[in-house]
Amino acid sequence: MKLACATCHPAAAASTLATDNLLPSRQVCLGCHQESELPAPWQPMPTRVAFFSHAQHLKMGNVAPVIAAAIDRKTYLQPPGDIRARLNTQNPCEACHRGLEESAQAGRAVMPQMADCLVCHTKIDPPFSCEECHGQDAHLKPASHTPEFLDTHTNHTLHFDKSTCAVCHGVKFTCMGCH
Repeated sequence: MKLACATCHPAAAASTLATDNLLPSRQVCLGCHQESELPAPWQPMPTRVAFFSHAQHLKMGNVAPVIAAAIDRKTYLQPPGDIRARLNTQNPCEACHRGLEESAQAGRAVMPQMADCLVCHTKIDPPFSCEECHGQDAHLKPASHTPEFLDTHTNHTLHFDKSTCAVCHGVKFTCMGCH
């Protein structure tokens, strides 16, 4: 319907906490939808980020060109997939929340990637700086990092793409740093 993001998410512009519930109220939804179309009451998705301010980030304006430039310079810390094509937007919300126009419901796919944050927030020193953004109880290890991962990840049959490690282990990460 080409609505402005703030139509349904009016609290986002003033939000300073990662735990703020920015979902639209039922009353907002009923402005366009019938009661029978609405899902059962929903809760925000759990977030692994402990500290985030929409208000502060919106003051910076549209960061899409900054993220696009990082992808173009090959300094974006994960394989970008189709992200670059989605950064031609004038909407500052869509710089980080990409793909909403194709989605009937927001999910993890339209949430910012850690690599988006690391375009500007470059002072990472894993595992020592993770708690600057993530809570102590955040489960950050990918599913591939099983207890036997330390023994099996060097198996040449696994075909790990080292570029996917940089988002957690930093730009200067080298395999020889641990081995």
